Amino acid sequence: MKKKITLAFILITSFLSAQIKGTVTDSNGNPLPYVNIYIENTYIGTTTNENGKYELNVNTAKNVTLLFQYLGYKTQKHVINITQNPFIYDVTLQEEDFQLNEVVVQNGINPADEIIQKAIANKKINADKTDKFEADFYSRGIFRVKDIPEKFMGVEIGDLDGSLDSTRSGVIYLSETVSKIKFEKPNNLKEEIIASKIAGNDNGFSYNTALNTNYDFYENYVDFGINMISPIADNAFNYYRYKLESSFYDDKKQLINKINVTPKRDKEPVFEGYIYIVEDTWAIYGIDLDIKGYRMQQPILETMKLLQNFSYNTEEKLWVKNVQSLDFDAGIFGMKFTGKFTHVFSNYNFKENFDKKTFGKEIVTFAENANKKEDTFWQTTRPVPLTDEEVSNYTKKDSIQTIRKSQTYLDSIDAKSNTFKVFDIITGYTYKNSFKNWNFSYDGLLNFSSISFNTVQGWNLDSGFSFRKWNEETGKFTSISSKFNYGFSEDRLRVVGRYYHRFNTKNYANLSLSGGSTVSQFNSNEPIPNFVNTVSTLFFKNNFMKLYNKEFAEINYGQELVNGIVFNANLSYENRHSLFNTTDYTLIKNDDVYTSNNPLNPFDYTSGFAKHSLYKAGISTRIRFGQKYISRPDGKINIQNDNYPILSFSYEKTFGGSASNYNYDFVAARIDYSKTFGNKGEFDFNIRGGKFFNADGISFIDYKHFNGNQTHVNFRGNYTNAFNLLPYYTHSTNDAYIETHLQHNFKGYIMNKIPLLNKLQWNLVGGFHQINVPNIKPYQEFSVGFDNIGFGKFRFLRIDYVRAYQNGYQGDGILFGLRF
Repeated sequence: MKKKITLAFILITSFLSAQIKGTVTDSNGNPLPYVNIYIENTYIGTTTNENGKYELNVNTAKNVTLLFQYLGYKTQKHVINITQNPFIYDVTLQEEDFQLNEVVVQNGINPADEIIQKAIANKKINADKTDKFEADFYSRGIFRVKDIPEKFMGVEIGDLDGSLDSTRSGVIYLSETVSKIKFEKPNNLKEEIIASKIAGNDNGFSYNTALNTNYDFYENYVDFGINMISPIADNAFNYYRYKLESSFYDDKKQLINKINVTPKRDKEPVFEGYIYIVEDTWAIYGIDLDIKGYRMQQPILETMKLLQNFSYNTEEKLWVKNVQSLDFDAGIFGMKFTGKFTHVFSNYNFKENFDKKTFGKEIVTFAENANKKEDTFWQTTRPVPLTDEEVSNYTKKDSIQTIRKSQTYLDSIDAKSNTFKVFDIITGYTYKNSFKNWNFSYDGLLNFSSISFNTVQGWNLDSGFSFRKWNEETGKFTSISSKFNYGFSEDRLRVVGRYYHRFNTKNYANLSLSGGSTVSQFNSNEPIPNFVNTVSTLFFKNNFMKLYNKEFAEINYGQELVNGIVFNANLSYENRHSLFNTTDYTLIKNDDVYTSNNPLNPFDYTSGFAKHSLYKAGISTRIRFGQKYISRPDGKINIQNDNYPILSFSYEKTFGGSASNYNYDFVAARIDYSKTFGNKGEFDFNIRGGKFFNADGISFIDYKHFNGNQTHVNFRGNYTNAFNLLPYYTHSTNDAYIETHLQHNFKGYIMNKIPLLNKLQWNLVGGFHQINVPNIKPYQEFSVGFDNIGFGKFRFLRIDYVRAYQNGYQGDGILFGLRF
């Protein structure tokens, strides 16, 4: 009975709807990609794929009027009498009869400039006409790679789950989504993903959404990771030159102006290409613009092309974007990457207003079984037909997935990789059970990545064991690990064990237990990385890292309480005692001597702090105001709202100390904020403060220590969390403090305007840092420098000149930074 009902339903719907499909070519028979095809005076449409193929589902079996619109070609109107389903209808487009009038500049006025001026003057009117709407949204993304090596930096790459062919090229990602969206300018979005599909992953949920697809050229800036200046921005004439290349009439006899857009200065965040403007209304008819990677300060990206097609509804007198595509190509280390995103907006319903509860913090959701849609759904719903390459990739990846997810295959692969070799005792070994999602690892006797040197331990290295188990559907993750650290000069082994469990990926509740014996820096933030300290000691005999021994046991729990508010609690026991230098070894011999391991007295080599123990309890919270999020069946993705700062609060109490003077209370707060000012750069600040209570006799370990730097290098990349020239422990306090860090990165705003210097593509950066503690003058640093220094695609260097003041000038220096 169910089968009969289903058959009847299919027959009825086939009479009420139909599918039109075909190929669109030029007069020479060449297929035309991304042709805008829509039903006249509706918001129902589609576009051709890369091979000029199109499909359009219509809810009628009667005549339908289709418009075929393509930039540079005459718009054609076709009244189609649907006689069968599917109905095949091919179209040949003719190149536009452009009015190639010679551009004459009269009285110093360029006609293209006049058109752009009118587009700028009317952009708010045109933007407001479509500022609130509901629509159907379709997205497809594909990424291709070429010339991928078998190994990269010693790591086996493999065939990327069957993506690569014998030439080490292929499609590594193909995905589609179908959504219902509600949108209100500037950035309110509510999206329900009805269907999601990923090649080679029948249980996967695509990351393609309408979020960050609103490239609105009516706004002054278009966000591509950096604010790109719109060709019709209020200040566009400061950045662009315009040329009226041609004009033509569309099928509604509206005059369309094709404006060539070129940058005045090459290195600024600008577009180049064409913008099409409608005469009289001065609305956007189409966008065909290129973006250079270096202009986005993304040197690995070579070029990105953005196309936008708008259709006109004569009844509502609206120009509406219905097709958008992004093509990019990139490359590094001889590897090539290309990709394409296609977005189709249809079935618009423009609103006067939305209900106040329409838009909330949850911006994207998935319908039940969104990833389980049958092929028939996609065949009847997908607005842009797949290319042969995409069809082949889906078929290939889905068949490979069936094989590679089977226990037989996974066990066979594991059996090969799990083979133990004698040399693994030295280099390390991993045993995997891929079908049951767990592995066991041994780091080896020589874990070269962990080797470091300090004056307490001498040369030291780590080894250890770890067990990991995970569940991709629930987000659960468990890790049990141990670390063995041995110091050769000290001749001592220390062991730390850790258990970590994440309960889910909804609120990311997690529990960790750890304990053992370890060497710790007096500043628990560890301002000196092991590698930097190793170089500093061995080459310059500067042992800035000051260490003590800690035996401890600790338990931590954390989770997101409600959206935007994260809570953490911890309880620990610590037993501490002093450590002393055990070696004076150096690679470059000189007469200098190492300072002691006492941060308060660099020449006290024999005495240290009294051995003591205590208990610590602490709670902390982080508040991200206005945080939005994506709800996925496999987890929650938080999206920070840059309009608001991040606030953090913490309280710590010590008790049960081996002497009562070690007990204290401590409260702290912090505010972080980052703001982009158009194309004028990014401003960041970090202000934090705290106060100790009953802390007169506490251990120096528990003081507030500031992240100083005496090495003149910064490998961490965070310039609003540390000082540049501050000695590591000179300003430590057990009282109150306020710490301030400010930075503005102009992102090329100034440098791009200076002839010759703009070719360097450096970013000017200014900074200010200050410490305020009771009874002494504030310590201050002023810095100016350049970021994005390098050559070609490799721009990883930053250089700052810093001057320090405290009750007068204290000194200056150059700081070198690396970021990768």
